[in-house]
Amino acid sequence: MTQEDILKALGNVQEPDLGSDIVSLNMVKDLKINGNEVSFTIVLTTPACPMKDLMKNASINAVKLLVNKEAQVTVNFTANTNSKRTDPGQILPKVKNIIAVVSGKGGVGKSTVAANLSLALAQGGAKVGLMDADIYGPSVPIMFGVRGERPKMMAGGEKGLIVPLERYGIKLMSIGLLVDEKNAVVWRGPMASSAIKQFVTDVFWDELDYLVIDMPPGTGDIHLTLMQTVPVTGVVVVTTPQDVALADAKKGIAMFGQAQIKVPIIGIVENMSYFTPAELPQNRYYIFGKEGGKKLAEEYDIPFLGQIPLVQSIREGGDKGMPIMMSDDAITKEAFTHFAGLAARSIAMRNASLEATRVVEVVA
Repeated sequence: MTQEDILKALGNVQEPDLGSDIVSLNMVKDLKINGNEVSFTIVLTTPACPMKDLMKNASINAVKLLVNKEAQVTVNFTANTNSKRTDPGQILPKVKNIIAVVSGKGGVGKSTVAANLSLALAQGGAKVGLMDADIYGPSVPIMFGVRGERPKMMAGGEKGLIVPLERYGIKLMSIGLLVDEKNAVVWRGPMASSAIKQFVTDVFWDELDYLVIDMPPGTGDIHLTLMQTVPVTGVVVVTTPQDVALADAKKGIAMFGQAQIKVPIIGIVENMSYFTPAELPQNRYYIFGKEGGKKLAEEYDIPFLGQIPLVQSIREGGDKGMPIMMSDDAITKEAFTHFAGLAARSIAMRNASLEATRVVEVVA
């Protein structure tokens, strides 16, 4: 067996998202041959790639069928998260992808989805930060069990930089870490927008594969401020199945689709899709309707990222400061892991096929 033989065989293995073979995409590294033993590394576009096993099996089969049926093939994986930014070296220069998690209305579990998406991506091997941009209703301190903690300062910039807290392997920042939770944040739009800018420019996020931003519900000042401040890679829309939530989700989709904004929708995730009681884990009760989010995704030709069940342990985990991804609830963790994998895949496809991310210039 020669390296040329192996690479020719691997040229038949497709990267499912990028539409080309792994050799042409320069994803095969460290190819070694020792007798019948063959090993190489596939460089993924994201650590959370859900197609990992598919590519592994296809690579092994290609070598055995096209080169040597006796070959003992070892496939290793590493990741170099892809990015497509127009402004490296400016704001957040070391952050590869900025993902806004939005909802048309409150109460659909957007913060829960953002928190567990961040954790699932991190558990897949990515470097992740979570920014709580919900100025009036910050929930990150409660959900991650850091109530009362305060971030430290470090030298940098004109006034110094805020060092985000770290919990469960991800970096956290929230207005709830800077003000007393018993005090209401009574700010007009410009003050809230200024705080969001500071969370971007005055926080030491350092190197991240994904910065997940938990946005306020609705469409307003803070959304525009964020998109005018940083190049948002894409948006994840959270909805529940019922018509009221879907109607508001459509407004969110319409906002990001406007010509002067034009931020890609990474996909739609349907939260509280069905109720599964702990004592009857195989049963599903569609309390809020069935597959409304999936139908919405089909209507707008947007990727559907999955369904998250309505289970008591999700609420309990958030209240106790231990999100469900840090629990041993296998069924619910699987739902979030599947969702995160599809989100990472959709981000990789967006970066491969669409124009570079840019800062939005909104003309009043």
